[in-house]
Amino acid sequence: MPDIQKLKDTASQIRRDIIRMVAGAQSGHPGGSLSSTDIVTALFFSEMKHSPKNWDRSGCGNDMFFLSCGHESPLFYSALARSGYFPASELGTFRKLGTKLQGHPATDTGLPGIYEASGSLGQGLSVAAGAALGKKLNKDNNFVYVLLGDGESEEGQVWEAAQFASHHKINNLIAITDWNGQQIDGTTAEVIGPDHLDQRWKSFGWNVIVVENGHDFNEILSAFKLAKELESKEEKPVMILMKTIMGKGVDFMEGTCKWHGKAPKPEEAEKALAQLKETLGDY
Repeated sequence: MPDIQKLKDTASQIRRDIIRMVAGAQSGHPGGSLSSTDIVTALFFSEMKHSPKNWDRSGCGNDMFFLSCGHESPLFYSALARSGYFPASELGTFRKLGTKLQGHPATDTGLPGIYEASGSLGQGLSVAAGAALGKKLNKDNNFVYVLLGDGESEEGQVWEAAQFASHHKINNLIAITDWNGQQIDGTTAEVIGPDHLDQRWKSFGWNVIVVENGHDFNEILSAFKLAKELESKEEKPVMILMKTIMGKGVDFMEGTCKWHGKAPKPEEAEKALAQLKETLGDY
């Protein structure tokens, strides 16, 4: 059985890392990183089969994770560091000149754990679908996971990839949408209309799971279990829609797009860190 308290403690430390990284660089995207923290924590520390010891970009023999919403790189870097892919001390170089920890994940820096660069939104599902199809062709029974944002899902390429994955019956692909209802310009409802994401994905031939609380580890892990059960029975990819809160964990960042791409000032970072328990030791 998963140790839920351990996952909560890990998520708290990752949230601290996010605040410290973005505040230290005075640049970055804290809001979405915080809303996706529990999802990524569940993946890296419970759900996925992966190991820094035998990692390479081929992904052979491991589950693979792609971060389509690349601006959430502080979250990704923290999860990788806390999983042992590189020293946590390196998190302090985020967005600094010459760092491997660029604003968006890149492969040319040689940072372990990064399968593909993700800068422009809407591209990650295409890459993940290709990787998952490759695993099927190679008789590799591991899974491919990809995290998207709901604002990102306005991009047309997302739906081209959705159609491709359904057509090719890619049933080792598990996609997750951080459904926080916020994007850089406001709420997703204001920008492009009502969020009928569940209906949309079903119409593209995917199985859809809706998680009402994307910060509850029991609900998150149950959704991953169900996704695998569905994919073992039907030749369909699965989309998990995780309802989350933008900026989760820091009261003055929650539920607003204001902190999508804004770094907290030192006094704001101090206020945020006071709400997040240090559990694994700050870098």
